[in-house]
Amino acid sequence: MQFTVDAVPAGTYALGMNPVVNFIELENRVISASYRNLMIGAKVQLVDKTSGKPLSEPLTTINSPMPSGSLRISLPAFVAAGDYFLRVLNGHGEFAAQSVAFHVG
Repeated sequence: MQFTVDAVPAGTYALGMNPVVNFIELENRVISASYRNLMIGAKVQLVDKTSGKPLSEPLTTINSPMPSGSLRISLPAFVAAGDYFLRVLNGHGEFAAQSVAFHVG
């Protein structure tokens, strides 16, 4: 199952480059996601939907020169049950994209 994500605020990336992160699935505390139009240095963080606060871990940095790819993010044991989403920050720390919310059981 694949979902679309929120649009990027104007001016975040060059015109026509709409960064996207798609949550694909959560299985055995491993998040599978795909991304498109992300540059080297972009950071993917897990955010608690209820509080809106990002967790300090896991934090994934895009190191691939290819602007599209996939991610597998293992959740540490301290990540409690609840609703979360993935947020992407560009290399300057500015909002770039966000996934739909998903539930960690």
